[in-house]
Amino acid sequence: MTGSGGDGTDTDLSRLRWGCRRGMRELDLLLLAFLDRAYAAQPQNTRAAFRRLLRMPDPLLLEWLLGRCIPPDPELAHVVAEIRRTAAA
Repeated sequence: MTGSGGDGTDTDLSRLRWGCRRGMRELDLLLLAFLDRAYAAQPQNTRAAFRRLLRMPDPLLLEWLLGRCIPPDPELAHVVAEIRRTAAA
């Protein structure tokens, strides 16, 4: 059975990939790079935070991912830092 818990099945990854497509090229590039290069190696709590992050509005995501401000939630702040680290690598 395939769940939506983000356990790494093809269906889950397809849903995440779809969620990374935001309509803002900058967001698409940052989110998809993290999904492709780093998501699978992250601990479960970071993967859960990434899934929560994808539910945030685009303008807020852009502010966080460009480093203009920091998410107040520590788990979201951590995953934003991981995404930025992946983009810089």
